[in-house]
Amino acid sequence: MADVNRGSRPLSPHLQVYRPQLTSITSILTRITGNALIVAMLMIVWWLIAAATGPDAFAVADGFVTSWFGILILALSLWALWYHFLAGVRHLIWDSGVGLDLDTAYKLGYGVVGGSFVLWLLTLIILFAV
Repeated sequence: MADVNRGSRPLSPHLQVYRPQLTSITSILTRITGNALIVAMLMIVWWLIAAATGPDAFAVADGFVTSWFGILILALSLWALWYHFLAGVRHLIWDSGVGLDLDTAYKLGYGVVGGSFVLWLLTLIILFAV
């Protein structure tokens, strides 16, 4: 029999009412960083192919990669790499059945976000100190 109250109640939470949880935000950010890593990988592959093609092609690619915009893309993709890695480790922990309670899930979420920034900064310090 049809539900007579269907028209008077919402079918799903509205965006103005729904408050995203840390776990949903980190899940969405994992997908975004995965796609961003594809863009950075294509830029690096372009640079390598240009290096194999010849000096003119390499000069164009190297000029872009070493420009402020190219360095910004590489620096942000380095953060995305650390974030994506730590989110994958968190997912492996969850796959083993550990850390599924709310408190541990939030601690792991904050650990992924904070750890990615710490590892990103350490990597930048190491790269630019050499």
